[in-house]
This record gives sequence, structure tokens and C-alpha cells, in this order.
Amino acid sequence: MNIGLFGYGKMGKMIEKIAIQRNHSIVAKIDVDTKEVDYSALDMAIDFSSPEAAFNNIKSCLEHNVPVISGTTGWLQDYDKVISFCKEKNGAFIYASNFSLGVNLFFELNSYLAKLMSKLPLYKVSIEETHHLQKLDAPSGTAISLAKGIIQNSDYKGWEMAKSRDQHLPIISKRIADEYGTHVVSYENLEDEIAIKHKANNREGFALGAVIAAEWLNGKKGVFTMKDVLNLG
Repeated sequence: MNIGLFGYGKMGKMIEKIAIQRNHSIVAKIDVDTKEVDYSALDMAIDFSSPEAAFNNIKSCLEHNVPVISGTTGWLQDYDKVISFCKEKNGAFIYASNFSLGVNLFFELNSYLAKLMSKLPLYKVSIEETHHLQKLDAPSGTAISLAKGIIQNSDYKGWEMAKSRDQHLPIISKRIADEYGTHVVSYENLEDEIAIKHKANNREGFALGAVIAAEWLNGKKGVFTMKDVLNLG
């Protein structure tokens, strides 16, 4: 495929490396100073830009009939608009808060554990996420996805970045140097604690997952998720 990268930071460069290893071509690198984009040259777009740029990047790709993968977080207030526009244009789109194959399996494990623990309300759940200092949004999109997986399978009404109040699930965000991303979901009472954890050791897992998703999306129409890509039902 001829791929256009929207956002050419650390993730963009890693995706370029993985894509070339998998025999794809990077034909455009669109960043903050890019004035024009030749959409006709693109078979696929992969967006890891910024929360401010993502919506316009995705919409422009769909407008020009270019399938698009987005891993940018922090713009989801416009997600429903993108979905409607994609359907209107008969386009192809995948968004994931995290493209790591391991994280997407972790999402499934999280939802299953939430179903089991919903029968034991004496356990209180919390999510802790840790990322590098340059991460722009908090909590992480991955933590929000984990929270949604718990809320859908429990009596929690929502999440908040604080200690648990009433029926709201707490998310704790930490930012430290040289951290690629660690997420821990804990269920705790006075007697014991159950926890599941995913830790990223590098960025390559995120990049590989994004390229695999792009390969899967090529030639399809519609709005999909990583559950579709990994055939997780």
C-alpha cells in the first residue's frame, strides 16, 4: 500500500519503519507545517497527529475516499461526527485508543473480569495509568477504554479522575520519564486484591498493530474496531 502518515512524531516514525519492513511505501508525511496533501496518491492514511488536528485529518481523508486509521486520543468529543461522515461518504475508518495487539487482548480480559466481579460488590475497582512526560492527554485513551469496559459490565455510572465517589470509577494518571505505557486494573477489599496489568516495553507494538489494522482495512468499507481486526467477536 501507499500510506500517508498524518503526524510525524515518534509514533509516525516508528510506523514508517514497521510499514517499510512489511513492504509498504510511505508516500506522504503530513505534519504541522504541511500545506497541501495529494490524497490521490494514498491507498491508506494512518493518523497519529494531535488532538487538535485529528478530526480535520480524518474528515479530509474520508472526503477524498482514503481509508483512515486513527490512534490519536483526546478528540473523541467529535467521534460521532466522524462516524456519521464516514457512513455518509461510504468510507472506511478504524479508531483505537491503543493499537497494541496485547492491549486489545487486555481489553477483552478486562471486560470478562468486570462481568465476574459485578457479582461481588464488596470489591472496589480502580484504574491506574502511567505514561511518559510528553503525553498530551490524561487520563489516557486506553484507560478510558478500560473504564468503559468495566462500566458496561457493572453498576458503575461513569469514571472520574479522583477517589471513588458513589458509583464513579476512579482513574489515577501518572507521568514519568521513559515510560511507554502501563495500565493496571485493581479490585480491592479489606481482605485481598485482584489486579490485571499491561505494560508496553517499547513503541513497536503500537506501530505494528496500526499497520496490521491498515492492512486489514484495505479494500473494506465501514466503521470497524480492533475487535474486528483481531476477530474477537
